[in-house]
Amino acid sequence: VQVMESGGGLVQPGGSLRLSCAFSEFTPFRKDAISWFRQTPGKEREWVTTILIGGLDTVYADSVKGRFIISKDDDKNMVYLQMNDLKPEDTGVYYCRGNLGGYYYWGQGTQVTVSS
Repeated sequence: VQVMESGGGLVQPGGSLRLSCAFSEFTPFRKDAISWFRQTPGKEREWVTTILIGGLDTVYADSVKGRFIISKDDDKNMVYLQMNDLKPEDTGVYYCRGNLGGYYYWGQGTQVTVSS
């Protein structure tokens, strides 16, 4: 399974970005899930949000709750992260991870920079 993120960039505080995560395939298992993580230099990778492939259940870190929205398009094997009201502390490399059939698959990451 190949994973590729896109959509990162430079945005001013208060702005929005939508990240995309393309999977070469999805598995149909109900417990499979896709998550977004982020990482800044000198810090550990931080979990941001998760969506279950088999349903619409989502969960968010408190730091992004109410501002970020994760969604998926099953027909296109795509997962999206809509990020609104961005803050400088949202800056980092954003990674998409698939938990598919008991295995983890990571993308290469996409840089998000929030700065004026």
